[in-house]
Amino acid sequence: MKKFETGVSRRSFLAGSLGTGLIMGLGVVLPGCSGEDVASEMSATGGSQQFSPVVWFEIDEAGQVLVNIAKAEMGQHVGTALARIVAEELGADWESVSLEHVDSDPKWGYMVTGGSWSVVTSFEMLSRAGAAGRTVLIDAAAKLLGVDASELSAAKGVVSGAGQSLSFAEIVSRGDISRSFSDEELAALPIKPPSARTLIGKATNALDVPAKSRGDAVYGLDAELPGMVYAHPIVAPTRYGSVVKSVDDSAAKAIAGYQQTLTIEDPSGFVQGMALVIADSFPAAMKATEAVKVEWDAGDTASVSEEDILAEGQSLVDDPESGVLFVNAGDADAAISAASDTLSSTYRTSTALHFTLEPQNALVEFRDGQCHVHAGNQWQSLIIPVLAQSLDMEEKDIVLHTYYLGGGFGRRLFGDQMIPAAHAARTLGKPVKLIMTRPVDSLFDCARSPSVARLDAAFAEDGSLSAIDHAAAAGWPTLSMAPGFLGEAVDGEGKFDGFSINGADHWYSLPNHRVRAINNKLAQDTFLPGWLRAVGPGWIGWGVESFMDEIAHKLGMDPLEYRLSLLDAEGRQAGSGPKQVGGASRLAAVLKDVQRRSNWGASLPEGEALGVAVAHGQERAMPTWSACVAHVAVKGKDVTVKKLWQTLDCGTVVHPDGALAQAEGATLWGLSLALHEGTAFENGQVRDRNLDSYTPLRMEDVPEMDIKFMDSDEFPMGLGEPPLIAVAPAIGNAIFAATGQRVRDLPIRL
Repeated sequence: MKKFETGVSRRSFLAGSLGTGLIMGLGVVLPGCSGEDVASEMSATGGSQQFSPVVWFEIDEAGQVLVNIAKAEMGQHVGTALARIVAEELGADWESVSLEHVDSDPKWGYMVTGGSWSVVTSFEMLSRAGAAGRTVLIDAAAKLLGVDASELSAAKGVVSGAGQSLSFAEIVSRGDISRSFSDEELAALPIKPPSARTLIGKATNALDVPAKSRGDAVYGLDAELPGMVYAHPIVAPTRYGSVVKSVDDSAAKAIAGYQQTLTIEDPSGFVQGMALVIADSFPAAMKATEAVKVEWDAGDTASVSEEDILAEGQSLVDDPESGVLFVNAGDADAAISAASDTLSSTYRTSTALHFTLEPQNALVEFRDGQCHVHAGNQWQSLIIPVLAQSLDMEEKDIVLHTYYLGGGFGRRLFGDQMIPAAHAARTLGKPVKLIMTRPVDSLFDCARSPSVARLDAAFAEDGSLSAIDHAAAAGWPTLSMAPGFLGEAVDGEGKFDGFSINGADHWYSLPNHRVRAINNKLAQDTFLPGWLRAVGPGWIGWGVESFMDEIAHKLGMDPLEYRLSLLDAEGRQAGSGPKQVGGASRLAAVLKDVQRRSNWGASLPEGEALGVAVAHGQERAMPTWSACVAHVAVKGKDVTVKKLWQTLDCGTVVHPDGALAQAEGATLWGLSLALHEGTAFENGQVRDRNLDSYTPLRMEDVPEMDIKFMDSDEFPMGLGEPPLIAVAPAIGNAIFAATGQRVRDLPIRL
């Protein structure tokens, strides 16, 4: 059996009675609090003076298991995966398991859903919770049956052994289930070996799908409250610095349902120069928006263009003194000085938008001294402090109620649309439902920043690669929205946004390797850079994997074989357990697998070729190993992706159907960003504001996909984003193989 880190400190798992049911949670037990107190406090309503339990799951007197989910559901079926982990260890009957997504009560701890972290960060905790619950049920059943607990086991909602059995329902109705577990007891609980699993890794339906299929699922856009009014924003010409000079709503007053236009003053600084049209209905609000005339003093970035931002990025990557060190292995300067040959390339990506299917919205009311926000959100623990600052309220008095997200992809990691809705609700003294139309959503989006990456390679006298020097500049989302998450430079001489440079610390063994992370201040000043699916690796990987292809070509080597030669899993590339176990050898394994499945090296018609790229997912600390081969046909300036192969090693696959769906979605998003998406800043704002000109991948452009997961019982890693990363460079490298033309800008345009 594998040993995983517990990650539990100064807390205890608790089991207690709730009426005639059992609840299982995690809480801080203070000195003097007995096991009986624990059970009593667990089932108490209202605040506890002794501990604040997080109730992970409950079993009622009918044996129904309710798993509380503190992660956002945005189509990734996260609740099913997390409940699967609990049910596996608990020995529950999957048909008796249901979910509930919880609100932002502080007892749930730090709440964020992103970075492909949910399963990675929850697996150990929920496994232990399920095992603790199983132990409680078995011990209680043993007393009821008069047998030794060692003779019993739990499966499909029944504890059985010694020729007898009791259902979970019978046990929680009749048994003694009050108990707490210390860290030591928790760590000693037996966790099932992979060979004994009956639910994890097995086919199942996602628990959230039926409600969505029936139309019962409630999204933020569906939320309603009695007496609410509607709000539609008029967004300023620049994200920062615009000041409203005047508002003329005389024409709007003739529109039935129009009430008034508010201007928003936001002390947090995230919402500047915004006017908010208030009406009885959303159609009236939209119509009135067209009639209201607003004049602004625009900010300093009113004339900034995409080329301005990219030119600033180029200047930064060309300046060896800019940025901070993210990787500094060996002596890159010495290798470059001694080089017999060099190779330099610059890779760029253009602005990309989120375009969630459900535009941004928020319904806010003030009730009993608290601000209640109804909206889908990925990072409650990020936006609540911002709302508190903006509204000058205590964080404890702001409650986010959970709804399904009609697409997140990083856009709903922030919740800045809640700010104007909250100010309006407080000003008007009634619930305000703010809805953004698609063009407004685009203007207010926190876009993926334009980026510039320069890569310099040095070669020794024997022709071998001796160093890579990599500099990457972009707007940093973490700098604006979560500066506490900035990382420390490896030399301690500054901070960087890991979400804008992850992927540059790859798993190739290089003699010397240096990476500088650089903030593009012009981008930062012009707009609010955002996290977009796969975040930094989504564009960092474009440069890294395209450049590796260039090096292979310069050395006259097959690009796939060349990559394999650098994936020796030596030194720091050996990895460490449990999340990195195997290191680069697992990346080599997925590359060999996709090499075989794609029939790499086979002859193809003229104008067609295969291209390859690899990636290690969102972060080096939690790698999802992936290799992608793209089959591309090029005719003139038209590029057709005929097939994409992906081999993925994410360790244990908890929910296979959901995993495949996530891999397919991420793969297609990678294709979309490679060939179809992208916009540009013009006059301080994004140019494309609706789906007539911003044109993500269409159904007719979907290629054949062949995605495979490696069989593995290693620690489960994330999947929502990693399969995106290698797609664009695989396509770009295939275009080079087919035509000899090296593409270095995303989106790719021949």
